[in-house]
Amino acid sequence: MKTEELLLTAVLLVLLGEVTYLVAKLPRQQSNNRKRMIFVDTSVLIDGRIIPVAASGFIGDTLAIPRSVIGELQFLADNADAEKRQRARHGLDVVQELQKLEGVDVEIFQDGSKAEEGVDERLINLAKKHGGAICTIDYNLNKVAVVEGITVCNLNELAKELRMAYLPGEKIMLELVQKGQDSHQGVGYLTDGTMVVVEHASAHIGQTIEIEFIRSLQTAAGKMMFAKKAGSADSPAKQSGRGRQSKPNTGTKPVQNRQPQAQQAQVQPQPQPQPQQASQPRPAQPAPVQQKQQPQQQQARPSNNNQKRRRAPSSNDRENSLIALLDKQE
Repeated sequence: MKTEELLLTAVLLVLLGEVTYLVAKLPRQQSNNRKRMIFVDTSVLIDGRIIPVAASGFIGDTLAIPRSVIGELQFLADNADAEKRQRARHGLDVVQELQKLEGVDVEIFQDGSKAEEGVDERLINLAKKHGGAICTIDYNLNKVAVVEGITVCNLNELAKELRMAYLPGEKIMLELVQKGQDSHQGVGYLTDGTMVVVEHASAHIGQTIEIEFIRSLQTAAGKMMFAKKAGSADSPAKQSGRGRQSKPNTGTKPVQNRQPQAQQAQVQPQPQPQPQQASQPRPAQPAPVQQKQQPQQQQARPSNNNQKRRRAPSSNDRENSLIALLDKQE
């Protein structure tokens, strides 16, 4: 019985040792392998766009800011020219903003306050040693890190990928599938689901036409782009404006017809030597009539313009109605 008890005791001790090893080692290995370290460069802190990217929650790894990078910012803030000092101080403020963000793991990596071999070389060595990545917008550092086989998170490349697929002035073939908020508008969709509102294209619904992009609108509900038919002339509002400008040319005809009267008025007062004629200024009476009629015509035109302006909806109202249409479709 004693031998059996000894064997059971030995087995229990072995099991207890294995459990202790698992409890002590496995959590550390999981915590170390859970997040990757992304070493932040000086250029990214000075740029400042890392704050909205981190606040959006797309960075799930640990942002490691080396102490040597902060030391370089401090050196520039103390000894550089006025422009570089301002940018370096902005970089130090960005570090504080990153530390205040909730849900973002930010760590000040203690590697020394000064990098004797250079900050770029220090970042490459740290990324190799700890199996991390480098976050930078420096073109040369990006190229060197790629050659060394290090993962690079470049904010310029991110911004390039997130830009609009089509810029104002570009032309594509688009199928119009429905009417827009206004009766003259036609609506089509890009391959990524972006709504395209084409002005004065309601007659082409169900057809594929060539359009030219005018501008884009980014909202919380998504992207929206505005376009017109390729090769189309100016909008009717502009054409009507040109028609209004041509009206004064027609109004000058009566003035030209009245000029002979003025000439007659100048010819009639020839018998000036007679002192008894007191009615000489009578031929100049048509001139005040013209002055009175012209202001009336000028006053009548702004009233017509005001009425037409009241009828035309503003661009803000159109954009708000289109945004409401986009929200309903989603």
